[in-house]
Amino acid sequence: MKLYRRDEIEAAVGIDAEALRQVEQGFAALGRGEAVQPPILSMAMEEFNSEVDVKTAHIRGWPHYAIKVSSGAFDNPKRGLPSLSGLMMLFSAETGRVEAVLFDEGYLTLVRTALAGAIAAKHLSRQESRRVAVLGAGEQARHQVEALRLVRNVDTLDVWARRREAAEAYAGTMRGQGFEVTVHDSVHAACARADIIVTTTPSRQPLLHARDLPEGVHVTAMGSDSPDKRELDESVLTRADAVVCDTRAQSEHNGELKVFANAGREPPFAVHELGRVIERGERLRNAEAAITLCDLTGTGVQDTAIASFALAQLAGHRA
Repeated sequence: MKLYRRDEIEAAVGIDAEALRQVEQGFAALGRGEAVQPPILSMAMEEFNSEVDVKTAHIRGWPHYAIKVSSGAFDNPKRGLPSLSGLMMLFSAETGRVEAVLFDEGYLTLVRTALAGAIAAKHLSRQESRRVAVLGAGEQARHQVEALRLVRNVDTLDVWARRREAAEAYAGTMRGQGFEVTVHDSVHAACARADIIVTTTPSRQPLLHARDLPEGVHVTAMGSDSPDKRELDESVLTRADAVVCDTRAQSEHNGELKVFANAGREPPFAVHELGRVIERGERLRNAEAAITLCDLTGTGVQDTAIASFALAQLAGHRA
Protein backbone atom coordinates (compact mmCIF):
# COMPACT_ATOMS: atom_id res chain seq x y z
CA MET A 1 0.00 0.00 0.00
CA LYS A 2 1.25 3.46 -0.91
CA LEU A 3 0.51 6.60 1.08
CA TYR A 4 0.51 9.95 -0.70
CA ARG A 5 0.22 13.30 1.06
CA ARG A 6 -1.33 16.50 -0.13
CA ASP A 7 1.84 18.17 -1.36
CA GLU A 8 2.63 15.21 -3.62
CA ILE A 9 -0.96 15.06 -4.86
CA GLU A 10 -1.12 18.79 -5.63
CA ALA A 11 2.13 18.51 -7.59
CA ALA A 12 0.72 15.66 -9.69
CA VAL A 13 -2.93 16.66 -10.15
CA GLY A 14 -4.35 20.02 -11.11
CA ILE A 15 -7.44 21.56 -12.64
CA ASP A 16 -6.54 20.81 -16.23
CA ALA A 17 -7.91 19.26 -19.41
CA GLU A 18 -6.66 15.74 -18.64
CA ALA A 19 -8.34 15.66 -15.25
CA LEU A 20 -11.51 17.10 -16.78
CA ARG A 21 -11.61 14.30 -19.38
CA GLN A 22 -11.26 11.68 -16.66
CA VAL A 23 -14.13 13.05 -14.58
CA GLU A 24 -16.25 13.48 -17.72
CA GLN A 25 -15.62 9.81 -18.59
CA GLY A 26 -16.82 8.87 -15.11
CA PHE A 27 -20.05 10.80 -15.61
CA ALA A 28 -20.53 9.20 -19.05
CA ALA A 29 -20.11 5.72 -17.54
CA LEU A 30 -22.76 6.61 -14.97
CA GLY A 31 -25.02 7.74 -17.81
CA ARG A 32 -24.54 4.39 -19.58
CA GLY A 33 -25.48 2.48 -16.44
CA GLU A 34 -21.93 1.17 -16.03
CA ALA A 35 -21.41 2.33 -12.45
CA VAL A 36 -22.42 0.93 -9.08
CA GLN A 37 -22.95 3.89 -6.78
CA PRO A 38 -24.49 3.37 -3.33
CA PRO A 39 -26.19 6.17 -1.39
CA ILE A 40 -24.03 8.67 0.46
CA LEU A 41 -23.32 8.01 4.14
CA SER A 42 -23.69 11.38 5.87
CA MET A 43 -23.42 12.57 9.44
CA ALA A 44 -23.92 16.11 10.77
CA MET A 45 -22.48 17.48 14.01
CA GLU A 46 -24.70 20.50 14.45
CA GLU A 47 -23.14 21.83 17.63
CA PHE A 48 -19.84 22.22 15.75
CA ASN A 49 -21.35 23.36 12.42
CA SER A 50 -19.56 20.42 10.82
CA GLU A 51 -20.36 17.30 8.82
CA VAL A 52 -18.81 14.24 7.20
CA ASP A 53 -19.74 12.36 4.02
CA VAL A 54 -18.58 8.96 2.76
CA LYS A 55 -18.91 8.33 -0.99
CA THR A 56 -17.88 5.50 -3.28
CA ALA A 57 -18.54 3.99 -6.68
CA HIS A 58 -17.28 1.21 -8.91
CA ILE A 59 -17.12 1.86 -12.65
CA ARG A 60 -17.39 -1.34 -14.67
CA GLY A 61 -14.03 -2.36 -16.11
CA TRP A 62 -11.99 0.12 -14.06
CA PRO A 63 -9.29 -1.60 -11.97
CA HIS A 64 -9.80 0.52 -8.84
CA TYR A 65 -12.64 1.96 -6.83
CA ALA A 66 -12.31 4.74 -4.29
CA ILE A 67 -13.89 5.28 -0.91
CA LYS A 68 -13.76 8.96 -0.01
CA VAL A 69 -14.22 10.39 3.47
CA SER A 70 -14.87 14.13 3.25
CA SER A 71 -15.30 16.37 6.27
CA GLY A 72 -16.58 19.92 6.32
CA ALA A 73 -16.22 22.29 9.26
CA PHE A 74 -17.77 25.58 8.24
CA ASP A 75 -16.44 27.66 11.13
CA ASN A 76 -12.87 26.79 10.19
CA PRO A 77 -12.19 29.95 8.17
CA LYS A 78 -12.58 31.89 11.41
CA ARG A 79 -9.85 29.64 12.83
CA GLY A 80 -7.57 30.17 9.88
CA LEU A 81 -8.22 26.62 8.67
CA PRO A 82 -9.72 25.33 5.42
CA SER A 83 -13.35 24.27 5.67
CA LEU A 84 -12.78 20.91 3.91
CA SER A 85 -10.57 17.96 4.77
CA GLY A 86 -10.53 14.21 4.22
CA LEU A 87 -8.87 11.40 2.32
CA MET A 88 -9.48 8.86 -0.43
CA MET A 89 -8.68 5.14 -0.26
CA LEU A 90 -8.12 3.21 -3.50
CA PHE A 91 -8.91 -0.50 -3.56
CA SER A 92 -8.30 -3.11 -6.23
CA ALA A 93 -11.73 -3.95 -7.65
CA GLU A 94 -10.50 -7.50 -8.29
CA THR A 95 -8.77 -8.42 -5.02
CA GLY A 96 -10.28 -5.90 -2.61
CA ARG A 97 -6.82 -4.97 -1.30
CA VAL A 98 -6.01 -1.38 -0.42
CA GLU A 99 -3.49 -0.17 -2.98
CA ALA A 100 -3.17 3.49 -2.03
CA VAL A 101 -4.31 6.07 0.48
CA LEU A 102 -4.49 9.60 -0.85
CA PHE A 103 -4.27 11.84 2.20
CA ASP A 104 -5.34 14.86 0.19
CA GLU A 105 -7.07 16.82 2.99
CA GLY A 106 -10.01 17.51 0.67
CA TYR A 107 -7.91 18.74 -2.27
CA LEU A 108 -9.17 16.14 -4.77
CA THR A 109 -12.75 16.88 -3.73
CA LEU A 110 -12.14 20.55 -4.54
CA VAL A 111 -10.68 19.56 -7.91
CA ARG A 112 -13.36 17.11 -9.00
CA THR A 113 -16.16 19.44 -7.84
CA ALA A 114 -14.70 22.31 -9.83
CA LEU A 115 -14.30 20.07 -12.87
CA ALA A 116 -17.93 18.95 -12.59
CA GLY A 117 -18.98 22.60 -12.75
CA ALA A 118 -16.88 23.07 -15.88
CA ILE A 119 -18.35 19.93 -17.44
CA ALA A 120 -21.87 21.22 -16.75
CA ALA A 121 -21.01 24.57 -18.35
CA LYS A 122 -19.41 22.82 -21.33
CA HIS A 123 -22.65 21.02 -22.13
CA LEU A 124 -25.20 23.63 -21.04
CA SER A 125 -23.89 27.19 -21.26
CA ARG A 126 -23.59 29.37 -24.35
CA GLN A 127 -20.22 28.91 -26.05
CA GLU A 128 -19.57 32.65 -26.03
CA SER A 129 -20.08 32.90 -22.25
CA ARG A 130 -17.50 35.24 -20.69
CA ARG A 131 -19.12 36.80 -17.62
CA VAL A 132 -19.65 34.78 -14.43
CA ALA A 133 -21.62 35.71 -11.33
CA VAL A 134 -20.16 33.94 -8.31
CA LEU A 135 -22.23 33.64 -5.14
CA GLY A 136 -19.85 32.85 -2.32
CA ALA A 137 -16.19 33.65 -1.78
CA GLY A 138 -14.58 30.46 -0.46
CA GLU A 139 -12.21 27.91 -1.94
CA GLN A 140 -14.77 26.46 -4.32
CA ALA A 141 -15.62 29.93 -5.62
CA ARG A 142 -12.02 30.20 -6.81
CA HIS A 143 -11.73 26.68 -8.18
CA GLN A 144 -15.03 26.79 -10.06
CA VAL A 145 -13.86 29.82 -12.02
CA GLU A 146 -10.44 28.28 -12.64
CA ALA A 147 -12.11 25.18 -14.08
CA LEU A 148 -14.51 27.22 -16.20
CA ARG A 149 -11.51 28.60 -18.06
CA LEU A 150 -10.98 25.11 -19.48
CA VAL A 151 -14.25 25.27 -21.41
CA ARG A 152 -15.17 28.95 -21.81
CA ASN A 153 -13.24 32.20 -22.35
CA VAL A 154 -14.21 33.64 -18.98
CA ASP A 155 -12.72 37.05 -18.21
CA THR A 156 -15.23 38.98 -16.05
CA LEU A 157 -16.55 38.14 -12.58
CA ASP A 158 -19.37 39.62 -10.50
CA VAL A 159 -19.19 38.55 -6.88
CA TRP A 160 -21.56 38.52 -3.94
CA ALA A 161 -20.93 37.00 -0.51
CA ARG A 162 -22.63 37.35 2.85
CA ARG A 163 -19.52 39.02 4.25
CA ARG A 164 -18.37 41.98 2.20
CA GLU A 165 -14.80 41.60 3.44
CA ALA A 166 -14.68 38.01 2.16
CA ALA A 167 -15.97 39.15 -1.24
CA GLU A 168 -13.34 41.89 -1.41
CA ALA A 169 -10.57 39.45 -0.53
CA TYR A 170 -11.82 37.05 -3.20
CA ALA A 171 -11.93 39.88 -5.73
CA GLY A 172 -8.33 40.77 -4.99
CA THR A 173 -7.23 37.17 -5.50
CA MET A 174 -9.08 36.82 -8.79
CA ARG A 175 -7.83 40.17 -10.12
CA GLY A 176 -4.37 38.74 -9.56
CA GLN A 177 -5.32 35.94 -11.95
CA GLY A 178 -6.25 38.38 -14.68
CA PHE A 179 -10.01 38.72 -14.16
CA GLU A 180 -12.01 41.93 -14.17
CA VAL A 181 -13.96 41.70 -10.90
CA THR A 182 -16.81 43.71 -9.38
CA VAL A 183 -18.11 43.14 -5.85
CA HIS A 184 -21.87 43.64 -5.37
CA ASP A 185 -24.08 44.25 -2.36
CA SER A 186 -26.95 42.07 -3.64
CA VAL A 187 -27.42 38.78 -5.45
CA HIS A 188 -29.63 40.49 -7.99
CA ALA A 189 -26.97 43.04 -8.92
CA ALA A 190 -24.27 40.38 -9.17
CA CYS A 191 -26.36 38.27 -11.56
CA ALA A 192 -27.82 41.03 -13.74
CA ARG A 193 -25.40 40.61 -16.66
CA ALA A 194 -24.21 37.06 -16.12
CA ASP A 195 -23.68 34.43 -18.79
CA ILE A 196 -23.05 31.85 -16.08
CA ILE A 197 -24.07 31.92 -12.40
CA VAL A 198 -22.25 29.67 -9.93
CA THR A 199 -23.59 29.22 -6.40
CA THR A 200 -20.91 28.01 -3.97
CA THR A 201 -22.34 28.56 -0.48
CA PRO A 202 -23.44 26.36 2.46
CA SER A 203 -26.69 28.33 2.64
CA ARG A 204 -29.75 26.88 4.35
CA GLN A 205 -32.11 29.42 2.79
CA PRO A 206 -32.66 30.21 -0.90
CA LEU A 207 -30.34 32.91 -2.22
CA LEU A 208 -31.16 32.91 -5.91
CA HIS A 209 -34.63 33.63 -7.32
CA ALA A 210 -36.11 33.63 -10.80
CA ARG A 211 -36.12 37.42 -10.77
CA ASP A 212 -32.30 37.30 -10.64
CA LEU A 213 -31.91 35.30 -13.88
CA PRO A 214 -31.03 37.16 -17.09
CA GLU A 215 -32.01 35.61 -20.41
CA GLY A 216 -29.68 32.93 -21.71
CA VAL A 217 -27.93 32.32 -18.40
CA HIS A 218 -26.64 28.96 -17.22
CA VAL A 219 -26.74 28.24 -13.48
CA THR A 220 -24.47 25.75 -11.75
CA ALA A 221 -25.60 25.17 -8.15
CA MET A 222 -23.10 23.16 -6.14
CA GLY A 223 -23.54 24.29 -2.53
CA SER A 224 -26.56 22.19 -1.56
CA ASP A 225 -25.14 18.76 -0.76
CA SER A 226 -27.06 17.78 2.38
CA PRO A 227 -30.72 17.69 3.44
CA ASP A 228 -30.53 21.00 5.34
CA LYS A 229 -28.85 23.10 2.63
CA ARG A 230 -30.58 25.05 -0.10
CA GLU A 231 -29.40 27.81 -2.44
CA LEU A 232 -32.15 28.05 -5.07
CA ASP A 233 -35.69 29.26 -4.69
CA GLU A 234 -38.26 26.97 -6.29
CA SER A 235 -38.92 29.70 -8.86
CA VAL A 236 -35.42 29.19 -10.31
CA LEU A 237 -36.16 25.54 -11.01
CA THR A 238 -39.56 26.20 -12.57
CA ARG A 239 -38.18 29.10 -14.63
CA ALA A 240 -35.35 27.07 -16.17
CA ASP A 241 -35.89 25.64 -19.64
CA ALA A 242 -33.68 22.63 -18.82
CA VAL A 243 -32.93 21.18 -15.37
CA VAL A 244 -30.00 18.79 -15.00
CA CYS A 245 -28.53 17.12 -11.91
CA ASP A 246 -25.62 14.78 -11.31
CA THR A 247 -28.05 12.13 -10.03
CA ARG A 248 -31.74 12.64 -9.49
CA ALA A 249 -31.86 10.55 -6.32
CA GLN A 250 -29.14 12.61 -4.66
CA SER A 251 -30.67 15.88 -5.79
CA GLU A 252 -34.01 14.87 -4.30
CA HIS A 253 -32.37 14.03 -0.97
CA ASN A 254 -29.46 16.47 -0.70
CA GLY A 255 -29.81 18.89 -3.59
CA GLU A 256 -32.25 21.39 -4.98
CA LEU A 257 -34.93 18.91 -6.09
CA LYS A 258 -35.75 18.18 -2.45
CA VAL A 259 -38.12 21.15 -2.47
CA PHE A 260 -40.42 18.90 -4.49
CA ALA A 261 -39.48 15.54 -2.97
CA ASN A 262 -40.02 16.74 0.61
CA ALA A 263 -43.49 17.96 -0.30
CA GLY A 264 -44.35 14.72 -2.11
CA ARG A 265 -44.66 16.55 -5.44
CA GLU A 266 -43.33 15.65 -8.85
CA PRO A 267 -41.35 18.49 -10.46
CA PRO A 268 -43.43 20.22 -13.17
CA PHE A 269 -40.55 19.77 -15.65
CA ALA A 270 -38.32 17.06 -17.06
CA VAL A 271 -35.27 16.19 -14.96
CA HIS A 272 -32.11 15.21 -16.84
CA GLU A 273 -28.96 13.60 -15.44
CA LEU A 274 -25.56 14.98 -16.43
CA GLY A 275 -24.06 11.60 -17.32
CA ARG A 276 -26.84 10.88 -19.78
CA VAL A 277 -26.55 14.35 -21.29
CA ILE A 278 -22.85 13.67 -21.89
CA GLU A 279 -23.26 10.09 -23.13
CA ARG A 280 -26.14 10.86 -25.49
CA GLY A 281 -24.80 14.19 -26.64
CA GLU A 282 -28.10 15.81 -25.70
CA ARG A 283 -28.42 19.47 -26.67
CA LEU A 284 -30.69 20.96 -24.04
CA ARG A 285 -29.98 24.59 -24.91
CA ASN A 286 -32.50 25.01 -27.72
CA ALA A 287 -32.35 28.82 -27.96
CA GLU A 288 -29.92 31.63 -27.12
CA ALA A 289 -32.36 32.99 -24.53
CA ALA A 290 -32.90 29.58 -22.88
CA ILE A 291 -32.04 29.23 -19.20
CA THR A 292 -30.26 26.07 -18.12
CA LEU A 293 -29.56 24.74 -14.64
CA CYS A 294 -27.32 22.01 -13.25
CA ASP A 295 -27.54 20.91 -9.62
CA LEU A 296 -24.35 19.20 -8.40
CA THR A 297 -24.43 17.26 -5.14
CA GLY A 298 -21.16 15.36 -5.65
CA THR A 299 -21.00 11.72 -6.69
CA GLY A 300 -18.92 8.70 -5.84
CA VAL A 301 -18.22 8.29 -9.55
CA GLN A 302 -16.39 11.62 -9.51
CA ASP A 303 -14.30 10.43 -6.57
CA THR A 304 -13.34 7.13 -8.17
CA ALA A 305 -12.54 8.97 -11.40
CA ILE A 306 -10.30 11.64 -9.85
CA ALA A 307 -8.66 9.22 -7.39
CA SER A 308 -7.83 6.78 -10.22
CA PHE A 309 -6.43 9.65 -12.26
CA ALA A 310 -4.39 10.85 -9.27
CA LEU A 311 -2.91 7.39 -8.66
CA ALA A 312 -1.83 7.09 -12.30
CA GLN A 313 -0.24 10.55 -12.19
CA LEU A 314 1.47 9.90 -8.88
CA ALA A 315 2.87 6.57 -10.05
CA GLY A 316 4.32 8.39 -13.05
CA HIS A 317 5.88 11.03 -10.83
CA ARG A 318 7.58 8.41 -8.67
CA ALA A 319 8.74 6.26 -11.58
